[in-house]
Amino acid sequence: MSLLLDEIRRAAARLAEAEVDSPRADAEQLAAYVHEVGRGELHMVPDDAFDVRFWAAVDRRAAREPLQHITGEAHFRYLELSIGPGVFAPRPETEVVTGWAIDWLRETGATAPVAADLGTGSAAIALSIALEVPGAVVHAVEADPLALSFAERNVAAYRDREPSAGRRVRLTSADLATALRGLDGTVDLVVSNPPYIPLGSSVPPEVAEYDPPSALWSGADGLDAIRAVQAAARRLLRPGGAVAVEHGAPQGEAVRQVFASAGRWRHITQHQDLAGRDRFVTAVR
Repeated sequence: MSLLLDEIRRAAARLAEAEVDSPRADAEQLAAYVHEVGRGELHMVPDDAFDVRFWAAVDRRAAREPLQHITGEAHFRYLELSIGPGVFAPRPETEVVTGWAIDWLRETGATAPVAADLGTGSAAIALSIALEVPGAVVHAVEADPLALSFAERNVAAYRDREPSAGRRVRLTSADLATALRGLDGTVDLVVSNPPYIPLGSSVPPEVAEYDPPSALWSGADGLDAIRAVQAAARRLLRPGGAVAVEHGAPQGEAVRQVFASAGRWRHITQHQDLAGRDRFVTAVR
């Protein structure tokens, strides 16, 4: 076994002791980041090229600093995003929500569909839609100035890499409840990963100490922002347009009721994530 692979094994054991959820994967990603190689190339790093900064990165992760803050980036579908303190790091669960949104827009057959991403954070959802749905224009809304700065950075990066897609993301600094009034009744799809954690809930250190509070907490039952998304989507969507909103695993029934009690919605549907947990609700205007 090479020196680096042996050090990764030791690092994974250390991260497991620190109760990190994915110790081996995180150790490998940290090693790849420090040594500037892909995870599949770790076995090719010669022993004399081992970089001791790997253990400094492991120490930070063992202290429960998010992996994305250490590396400064997050991978989301086909994106590489700039991430750091002040912006919510996108999770794999949200990739499932985004995949549904992309499939729905493709199936409409529209040549230039209009989407709204309410509470865009890093712009992960908005950029994915723009990159994967030809012609789609995505209005990405974010109220938090620091989070918006990360969205601006990521959109600017993709304007350089994928000019057409990058130009089709339109950033707006506004509250998701009142934004985009000029688009009322014209939007094909509204998608949102809003805050949905009930106040006072216990969350992991990576969340409690590093994610921005505005992206986490949402009233006593965790549904305040979801209620706002429902009302905004009802205003923004054209007849036949759809909304997709992410929620916590125990909240599925309550979120469906938010839409059912509001009226003017049909096909209110619960969807699961890859682990089989209730993860998002869709509805048609």
